[in-house]
Amino acid sequence: MTMKAVDAVIIGYGWTGAIMAKELTDAGLSVLVLERGPARDTSPDFEYPRIADELKHAVRGDLWHPLARETFTIRHKRGDTAVPYRQYGTIVLGTGTGGAGAHWNGQQWRASPNDLRLRSAYEERYGKKFIPSDMTIQDYGISFEELEPHFDHFEKVGGVAGSAGNLRGKLVDGGNPFEGARSSPYPNRPMAPILSSQLFAKAARELGYQPFPVPAANSTSAYTNPYGVRMGPCNLCGFCEGFGCFLYSKASPQTTILPVLKGRANLEVRHNAYVTRILLDGGGKLATGVRYVDANGREVDQPAALVVLAAFQLNNVRMLLLSGIGQPYDPVSGKGTVGKNYAYQMVSSTSAFFGQEVHMNPFVGAGAAGQQAIDEFNADHFDHARMGFVGGAMIFAGATGGRPIVQMPLPPDAPQWGSGWKSAVRRHYAHSSSVATMGSVMAYRDRYLDLDPTYRDAHGLPLLRMTFDWHPNEYRMTAFASERAGEIVRAMRPQRVSQHVLRPGDSYDTRVYQSSHTTGGAIIGSDPSNSVLNRYSQCWDVPNVFVFGASSFPQNIGYNPTGLVGALTYFAAAKIRSSYLKSGGPLVQA
Repeated sequence: MTMKAVDAVIIGYGWTGAIMAKELTDAGLSVLVLERGPARDTSPDFEYPRIADELKHAVRGDLWHPLARETFTIRHKRGDTAVPYRQYGTIVLGTGTGGAGAHWNGQQWRASPNDLRLRSAYEERYGKKFIPSDMTIQDYGISFEELEPHFDHFEKVGGVAGSAGNLRGKLVDGGNPFEGARSSPYPNRPMAPILSSQLFAKAARELGYQPFPVPAANSTSAYTNPYGVRMGPCNLCGFCEGFGCFLYSKASPQTTILPVLKGRANLEVRHNAYVTRILLDGGGKLATGVRYVDANGREVDQPAALVVLAAFQLNNVRMLLLSGIGQPYDPVSGKGTVGKNYAYQMVSSTSAFFGQEVHMNPFVGAGAAGQQAIDEFNADHFDHARMGFVGGAMIFAGATGGRPIVQMPLPPDAPQWGSGWKSAVRRHYAHSSSVATMGSVMAYRDRYLDLDPTYRDAHGLPLLRMTFDWHPNEYRMTAFASERAGEIVRAMRPQRVSQHVLRPGDSYDTRVYQSSHTTGGAIIGSDPSNSVLNRYSQCWDVPNVFVFGASSFPQNIGYNPTGLVGALTYFAAAKIRSSYLKSGGPLVQA
């Protein structure tokens, strides 16, 4: 089947797809969104009490993509045989309206200014030899100052709650002193710190650090965003990650953007539409539309003048490879760009177990509820000269909830089953907390994505293959950050402390969840030799294809990625509307 042509087709209806649907329909284009999953909205899908079902959502992943239909394969190094990721552990793949943005935690950070020019920043400060020869990190080619208005706008769209630390170049007490200069305060006051965060902040100050509230995309008051969408105050229900928000409090496409798109005559959304490739003209230099399989199993060609790829990071890379857009990366020669610079994050945790007189009330929580952080050891906020590693970690404390299946931290010597386990849970559930480090991971020549030669999805298409394991740089980084976190936890004066830190010899383990913050594979750069996309997220090789998401990150940062993803999308959308829609063609000359 061949459908009637549209001006633009968007693949995916998560954060970036919703942003682009708003921007392109505002510009008057006829827009079609193709979403592989089902239609979902706050009502009826996230209604209380049905949504507060930990077994259904946080364990069985009712809002996640079913791995039996499509997954990816993993190996640690070239030469290994990759095997499919069959059971959720290390990362979570979103699907349906809102994508992963419907069930994310809600920490919405800005990148640090030196995150965006990482290679240049390190070479200028420490010399070119400081960066290992196999480390393929690079600059974005976009400055923090250029992105700042778009960080600001995305925060206002999401009603982010926080405390400014650098307001128009002036440092402000109570905020993050290491953030880049912001043009305006956060749109909502910060969430009140819960007890675990209060203890963390007090201990951090005693050690000379400067704690501040984690920026939370959970509205702390009745709030109306720039699009006229109303949000309600978060009540700290403890059901954020893995769940949709029933209070219209957590920022998501459903609670911030999609309400203003309903009923637009120039927008159509087709759900359960599985895109299999982007179609190209005879010369392979222009996209003519997309091919997808509809809900009835029919293969459909959808002509379009503009193609926006706005899926999850891994799916973006796979779609480019399946469509023959760009040159696949070859780790042997170092040539090619599609699949290059895959990275994840390295996370550690330090648990504190207090006496019975300290009541944490762990059920009071949200994705970023009342959390406190320090940023002294992230990015290049500290002197790396004698550290022997590149990058760093944000250190934070708080609680996302106290759900009874998976949110019951116990000491490592506690029994794992039976009456002894029950006794340990009764002893520690309400009297423990944890501090986490969220560490950056650099890109390397031997860490990449390509198409698997063996395994295929339900439609017979090759799965994406991930080749990834940790490098010595990251072991050193997490050891340093975890030591700092341990010092803070001990200053909180608990009765017992336990720590989980990856050490040399610990390989990447897909059974253990750390975050869904995977990056790279379709990276932004300064020219076609080192990147898939130019600074406006436009494909160098096929200029009417734009790609949005964390797939564009040249390496991973020590923050949650959503704030940077949104800012890059708004930055590109502004250029598309001001320049591309008028004249077309490349926005940056190769």
